Amino acid sequence: MLQGTVPWPAASAARYRAAGLWDGSTLFSVLARSAQRWPDKAALVAGERRLSYGELQAQATRLAARLLALGLQPRERVLMQLPNCIEFAVLYFALARIGAIPVMTLRSHRHAELRHFLKASGATAYVIADRAGDFDYREMADALRPDAPALRQVLVLGEPLPGQQAYAALMHDGGFEEPRVVVDPAEVGTMLLSGGTTSMSKLIPRTHQDYVLNARLCGRAAGFGEDTVFMAILPLGHNYNLASPGLLATLLYGGTVVLAPSTQGHDIFAAVQRERVTHIAAVVPLIAGWLAGDFEKRYDLRSLRVVQNGGARLAPELRQRLRERFGCTPQEIYGTAEGLINMTRLDDPDALLLHSSGAPVCDDDEIKVLDDDGRELPDGEPGELVTRGPYTICGYYDAAEKNAEAFTPDGFYRMGDIVRRQGRHVFAEGRRKDFINRGGEKISCEEIENLMFAHPKVKTVTLVAMPDPVFGEKACAFVVLHPGQRLGFDELIAFLRGQQIASFKLPERLEVVDELPVSPVGKILKRQLREIIAAKLAQEQHVP
Repeated sequence: MLQGTVPWPAASAARYRAAGLWDGSTLFSVLARSAQRWPDKAALVAGERRLSYGELQAQATRLAARLLALGLQPRERVLMQLPNCIEFAVLYFALARIGAIPVMTLRSHRHAELRHFLKASGATAYVIADRAGDFDYREMADALRPDAPALRQVLVLGEPLPGQQAYAALMHDGGFEEPRVVVDPAEVGTMLLSGGTTSMSKLIPRTHQDYVLNARLCGRAAGFGEDTVFMAILPLGHNYNLASPGLLATLLYGGTVVLAPSTQGHDIFAAVQRERVTHIAAVVPLIAGWLAGDFEKRYDLRSLRVVQNGGARLAPELRQRLRERFGCTPQEIYGTAEGLINMTRLDDPDALLLHSSGAPVCDDDEIKVLDDDGRELPDGEPGELVTRGPYTICGYYDAAEKNAEAFTPDGFYRMGDIVRRQGRHVFAEGRRKDFINRGGEKISCEEIENLMFAHPKVKTVTLVAMPDPVFGEKACAFVVLHPGQRLGFDELIAFLRGQQIASFKLPERLEVVDELPVSPVGKILKRQLREIIAAKLAQEQHVP
């Protein structure tokens, strides 16, 4: 395997192969098998554009050959920072065809995050769109190059700057030689990003065989088949939309992926009506917005069978309203890019369908709930969820120190979540580590606090979650200033924007205080601060 990757123990790997869980598939072979079976069927739909399975395979193969001709080699890492578009899928499968490893980033990531990803991965290529709104990704790529000596190629979807390569130039008509690279299914096929509960996201190396299994099992739990029409609204670079079940499972089962034209409800449901969408992957803020409208009266949603929710827990009353209003089954998906995926089953009784966070999608997923001393707890007792299994990694990429913290001595991955267990179903109750879950986007308090500490007026600072009816949580900064200083919210945000971080990480409220509450040993009492801001928000909402 790629150096820096922790393999599964030999005995476990042999057991997974013998059980048929690892069946020798690569990510590209999933597409190739489906293209052989359904060559003319629509694989991808983006507005007026449609790409059949046969066309997707042909384009991915052509691009793979030309990337090899550019000098890209198997096992080299490639940062992908593309919007949801047909080219995303073409590139993903092209890299899989030659054994190069896509590293998934988000469109909202900026210089600070990308600089870290380039260094941590050793990426030799970086793929971007030219612009999004008023932001120029090409200029950012050029600014990053001095800090990324391994970076050889910047591939641009759109118009490149000098020294960059146009995607369109690689896709021109003409002959090409079929790549002769043979990809090992046990090799790393994709690198995902951790939720960033520490200062910066870690790289998650997913092998071809474990990620194919991930998609297959999630698709089965979601009821995917040839008649599935799956709508992707959220970024395809997220594990949720890529393979849990997402794009990969849809193509594995012979369905069609519809790329939502926007996140606006009227655009989404117009596309549901037009394409006869059966499954939507959503998050709490989207679902809450849909339920606040009357979309089910304005559009024909009879094709819609399942609305999935991931990232943050959907309240039982919202699941119930979704079922009643949209005539579909709500499906909770709770898991991690590191591996374990729990899903409610479509035929679960209401006590589980509406209240639980689901059960593991694989019988070979081992799960335990531990107390602070590492002792296993009985059903019903809250504790930390730990797991190991055939699609859960055994270590982050090139991160021995982090791995010592993230895994138990017997190889269980620490999810960092507090859950209760009822048989195989789990009920998520929150996180052990200090982070904020803003509608599924994870904000590391440590990262943002470190940035705020650099402000010359700030003496001390802490970041806590405050409740929000749409996103679940938002970030509130509590700040103690140096004597005689004043700091406004806009000034703080301008300072943080200057650090070139993703906008979802920015605090959305500032509380300037004389001192922070601390424990006898000097630890900031964040729980007390969360209670203070929650009470303050509740009072403000009731003021006439």
